[in-house]
Amino acid sequence: MPATTAVPRSGPSGRPALPTLLELRSDTAMPIYQQLEQQLSRLIDDGTLLPGTTLPAERQLAEDLGLSRATVQRCYHRLREQKLLAAHGRLGFVVQGTGTRLQTGMDRLKGFTEEMRELGREASSVVLEQKVVSDRSMASIFGLPSPAQFLKLERLRKGDGIPMSHDTAWYNVTAAPELAKADLSRSVYAFLRECGIALVHCEQTIEATSPTARECEMFGFTDPVPCLLIKRRSFARDKQMIEYVEGLFRGDAYTYRLSLDA
Repeated sequence: MPATTAVPRSGPSGRPALPTLLELRSDTAMPIYQQLEQQLSRLIDDGTLLPGTTLPAERQLAEDLGLSRATVQRCYHRLREQKLLAAHGRLGFVVQGTGTRLQTGMDRLKGFTEEMRELGREASSVVLEQKVVSDRSMASIFGLPSPAQFLKLERLRKGDGIPMSHDTAWYNVTAAPELAKADLSRSVYAFLRECGIALVHCEQTIEATSPTARECEMFGFTDPVPCLLIKRRSFARDKQMIEYVEGLFRGDAYTYRLSLDA
């Protein structure tokens, strides 16, 4: 029976962890590093490992597979030469290949959490800033007096632990004062519904842009990758504007789909 190397572990949301997807044989003339390279390349090409997926650091993957670090290092180096991987510091390496992107529709108003759920991913957020501010430019966007106050919320949004977007949003705290002290690492839209405020309409624009140096670090980009900047104004049933958000979505992992009827 052929000898193989595989370590059974579970990944986020019950998905198979990387070692369980690999089968390295010791009864073949093909070097282990080359087997590993071919299998990782195939997993990237067929979309099993999506762009943006973080792979283990060399030492960790070597321990998981019972290999020498030099073997994994050689494999990763070859994949980087092919532009399939990019270094992500101590966290490991990020898939940069052309595998299947996340395809999400724009057929209705929905938040990031619901969007990830529909795509079969587990959403999570890291709150970078949450505070009540006065901002004249925001007051102008909302059509409110200059002294009006807003909740400013900056978050890094993740799908299955992979950084997917960085957004900064402002909320009308006069309309939804409960937001000021809420736990907003979860869905803001769900919280607003709990407060009796349903967002029913939005005006949205999409444009191409480049991430800042800070955003490159957030996403694990070695070099800037084109991203999608989505700006949204969201309204409640009484046509009162509740939210203005600017979200930067990584262009190597996202495709937005529109359905248009004549």
